[in-house]
Amino acid sequence: MTDIAPAHPSTSAELEQLAINAVRVLSMDAVQKADSGHPGTPMALAPLAYTLWTRHMRYDPRDPLWPDRDRFVLSAGHASMLLYSVLYLTGYDVSLDDIKRFRQWESATPGHPELGYTPGVETTTGPLGQGFGNAVGMAIAEAHLAATFNHDEHGIIDHYTWFIASDGDLMEGISHEAASYAGHLRLGKLIGFYDDNHITIEGATDLTYSDDAFQRFDSYGWHVQRVADVNDLDELDNAIEEAKAETQRPSLIICRTHIGYGSPNKHDTAEAHGAPLGEKEIELTKRNLGYPSLEPFHVDPDALAHWRRAGERATALRRGWDHRRMGFGKAYPGETAELDRRLAGELPDGWEEVIPVFTAKDGNVASRAASGVVLNAIAARIPELIGGSADLASSTNTIIKQASSISATNPGGRNFHFGIREHGMGAVMNGMALHGGVRPYGATFLIFSDYMRPALRLAAMMRQPTIYVFTHDSIGLGEDGPTHQPVEQLSTLRAIPGFTLIRPADASETAEAWRAAIKHTAGPVALVLTRQKLGFIDRDKYADARLLSHGAYVLRDAPGGEPQVVLVASGSEVALVIEAQARLESEGIRARAVSMPSHELFAAQSADYRASVLPGGVPRIAVEAAHPMAWHRWVGDSGVILGLERFGASAPYAKLYEELGFTVDKIVAAARDLAATGA
Repeated sequence: MTDIAPAHPSTSAELEQLAINAVRVLSMDAVQKADSGHPGTPMALAPLAYTLWTRHMRYDPRDPLWPDRDRFVLSAGHASMLLYSVLYLTGYDVSLDDIKRFRQWESATPGHPELGYTPGVETTTGPLGQGFGNAVGMAIAEAHLAATFNHDEHGIIDHYTWFIASDGDLMEGISHEAASYAGHLRLGKLIGFYDDNHITIEGATDLTYSDDAFQRFDSYGWHVQRVADVNDLDELDNAIEEAKAETQRPSLIICRTHIGYGSPNKHDTAEAHGAPLGEKEIELTKRNLGYPSLEPFHVDPDALAHWRRAGERATALRRGWDHRRMGFGKAYPGETAELDRRLAGELPDGWEEVIPVFTAKDGNVASRAASGVVLNAIAARIPELIGGSADLASSTNTIIKQASSISATNPGGRNFHFGIREHGMGAVMNGMALHGGVRPYGATFLIFSDYMRPALRLAAMMRQPTIYVFTHDSIGLGEDGPTHQPVEQLSTLRAIPGFTLIRPADASETAEAWRAAIKHTAGPVALVLTRQKLGFIDRDKYADARLLSHGAYVLRDAPGGEPQVVLVASGSEVALVIEAQARLESEGIRARAVSMPSHELFAAQSADYRASVLPGGVPRIAVEAAHPMAWHRWVGDSGVILGLERFGASAPYAKLYEELGFTVDKIVAAARDLAATGA
């Protein structure tokens, strides 16, 4: 291949087109070299990315985590080369070699944007709709922190959240949940773009999709505009300015785009969506665009200099914020220290001192009720702890009693009413955590965790410290019946890498579960809690609940030497193994009772500690009113798992436990057999 001609643009318009086409060329070439990817959408959206990053966005390539930067979310994550190209061109720590290694092992340019791999990538996107919800959460966090810390003369938190969504994002149900919530909260600093290219993988969007996006978002309370041609930079620029001027509603700009723009044969076709264009078509496209070189990955020096100047101007904005922050620090030193602490993710001094201690006087307490007591105690010391439930606050006990509710007129509120939007709640929580400065929690019944599973998985993938309060955790919820009784959820949540689940056995373990969740900042934590009351475990007789941090611990051993059998359970079923252990002890069978509230925390302990709790060669019985799959790891082939491999039923919970075999008698019988055979 040879050069076509030197560029030397003679007008600003020509320079802008050269800069835009650089994005198109890099995207085409990277997908071609990787032999996989999505070239068409970056080619279509290049003018939008150019306009945003050179005229409107506040960012600093030298300081990608500057707290008051604008957040940008590419919800259409399959168009990742759009973002990688812009990050390279504006001067982030993304090299041309990184672009050439698109989609390769451990490269800085994975197939979809992934948090932690690429400077400037704010969230992991690709599962459509998730980025939309993340952007809503980021805008909520910005509004909350601005309401908490800003003063009339010192606007220390003042930035926008931008996102790009595809037709696929808008088809996914999560976008409806998140958009409705954003409109309700009137998030005026949230501005999105709908890539209206009329194409999906299977063909034209009218095969499956005839929504009027304008009317839809207008009905949510958004400010909606149309841009007839995304290549008209002036029209696009004016629409963005109008969106920024609208402070009382989130904005959506519907941009008519053309997938594979510039490609003579694949322009506006499904072929440009998810496959390389081919070397011949790339050559034809570069000629059609008037690009100065046919060489792969060629970036014209004038275009690169133009992009880098935009990055330098953005750096100047960050320096201006640094100056404002100095003024804020002098005027409000205490608030500055508090904001710095929150943004750093550091916990305040003394927060653990207020964790309640439960005693026998408290009687039998459902773990959901104990959780509510603990939450309110620690919330008084951890002001960044904010959240709520999916319309189940009274059932999940997740209201902070001394705090107000967040609303369009009170963005500084701490209690969230997410509405019946579990999936949206999960993605919004991720966005809040990603923004920083807040620690989000969200609650629903355990059975409905299925509705938010994609967001839970991404929270684990991104190692975000979100906290989930999942109540009504088993057949123990009783009369609502099998539709509301979780069976497989504990095992499937435990199967998510990096996800920590804690199912406490009593009020004392519930207090320790909150302690562990707050301290755990390397990933999400789920507290799995009961509807039914749990008996008080006398810690003078049984081990200290603080051992919960180890994931599992010995509650009690029979005297007389090593145990003949180990009884292990989580949550409400721990009471059964405690009683069974006592009965076996009275029969002269040495049994050990073990509480295992968290498989993940236990797995993280040393091999010596694990062996001290579950000694090798001693048969084990695990008891949990849920699917047994997760317990095979801990019980082994010679053990017994008393679990549930059917759905529940509608009946009082005590009757359900009896009919489905979760009884002390059954545990004791199984233990006798194991002890007798020495299995």
